Amino acid sequence: MIYRGRYYNGSRASLVAAAQAAMSDYRFQHVLRVEEMAVRLADKWGVDAELASVAALTHDYAKERSDADFLAKIAEKQLDPDLVNWGNNVWHGIVGAEMVKDELGIQNEDILTAIRQHTTGAPYMTTLSQIIYMADYIEAGRDFPGVEEVRALAFDDLAASVGWQTGHTLAYLIEKRVPVYPGTLLTYNAWSVEK
Repeated sequence: MIYRGRYYNGSRASLVAAAQAAMSDYRFQHVLRVEEMAVRLADKWGVDAELASVAALTHDYAKERSDADFLAKIAEKQLDPDLVNWGNNVWHGIVGAEMVKDELGIQNEDILTAIRQHTTGAPYMTTLSQIIYMADYIEAGRDFPGVEEVRALAFDDLAASVGWQTGHTLAYLIEKRVPVYPGTLLTYNAWSVEK
């Protein structure tokens, strides 16, 4: 894929290198699989493939950063004070978007919002946000009960697949008896309940 410089001031190869330098090989291989799925979903749902590629390659950019890095960025950017009560699973999306903006120079709000929302979702999600949310969940390396069903659903009814994922994720968190980020509950209420 040839980047045209609309979303990232560099080539795809340079963005791949930046992503690779920021994470373990295990995480990097996941990111490449997410990009592949995101581009396929973008093609299906009429979203610019370059936009999807940049968002996918950067969605986990901050995943392996230290808690201290996240807490410093929350303070620096004066983000929601409640964020300090959560951890990496929430931070790497919401706070990670600020790191992507500052360190990689990506300013496109659709991309940054997709990064922010890729783990918790949101009551309103653009098609790009839905694509990154789903691509992260159904990339080729994922193997869990129902994965084939939800992969097919993402290409048939993207919004329904968002609801499927959110409902299953919430059930998993409740079964594990771990705290649920309030934004995830809002996502569930918007996407997963019978209307």
